[in-house]
Amino acid sequence: MIHKKSVRGTVLATAVLAALAVSCGTTPEPVRPASGANASDGTGATPYPDEAYAPSTGEKVRDAFATLQATLYDSCAKDCGYFLGRVNKELQELDRAMKDDPKGPGHFPEPIQKMTELNKTLGGDASFENLKKHQKQLIATRDFINTWMQDHPDDYR
Repeated sequence: MIHKKSVRGTVLATAVLAALAVSCGTTPEPVRPASGANASDGTGATPYPDEAYAPSTGEKVRDAFATLQATLYDSCAKDCGYFLGRVNKELQELDRAMKDDPKGPGHFPEPIQKMTELNKTLGGDASFENLKKHQKQLIATRDFINTWMQDHPDDYR
């Protein structure tokens, strides 16, 4: 015979555990800096206001290119800040990977030049407002590099 108290206790314990499992499975919001100013240079530009979009180091060209390609079918339709930040991050990582590649940066002259032009335009400011302002050039750079890399399959396979 089952006691009502043990059934209620089991149901209550299951509900609490289910609630904890759901709350532990959510992704927290990234920590955002309290100030938009870049303390290191005092210009107010924020190269990576959200560390989630800061480029990583040590990536191979093929890996960096694969993550850039993952942005091809995304757009500003859902979350423009995330999208533009991600495209910029992936471009920066690919640029760094090309410059660090054993073949040397001279092996990737056109993509590196496009990145130099983009970075000059962005002026070190990777804030949403600046990326949105230069969205056309950001996406054009991504598309150019994607096309260039497609013509050089040995560099990413």
